[in-house]
Amino acid sequence: MSVYDVEPQKYIEELAKKLEAVPEFEMPLWASFVKTSVARKRPPVDSKFWHKRAASILRQAFLRGVIGVGKLRTRYGGRKKRGGKPEKFKKASGKIIRLILQQSEKAGLLQKAKGKKAGRELTKKGLELLNSIK
Repeated sequence: MSVYDVEPQKYIEELAKKLEAVPEFEMPLWASFVKTSVARKRPPVDSKFWHKRAASILRQAFLRGVIGVGKLRTRYGGRKKRGGKPEKFKKASGKIIRLILQQSEKAGLLQKAKGKKAGRELTKKGLELLNSIK
């Protein structure tokens, strides 16, 4: 079984449960008061939001190879409602994504890419963790 064989939502839930046991993935105090994007009206309500977002980011790193904050901001962005005017796409907040990437590096799951592409890629430990989910 690999990442491609499991339904994404179930996969992210299972990976989030495993990430809760990793001490590096700790939600900062300010994260419960901050919106995830300009396009959102309120901060996330889910108490396990931080671990789910971290799991989702690790899954994206697996699927895309080298990934950076800019690509992830676009991935997690959404449509901003502007009243009577047409909706516009807005990128997600970079601070949350950047901090999760840094926590993943400290945990040894991601590393800075060595090559032409700038960003981060999975390590062997990260690949083992992602492949252990069934």
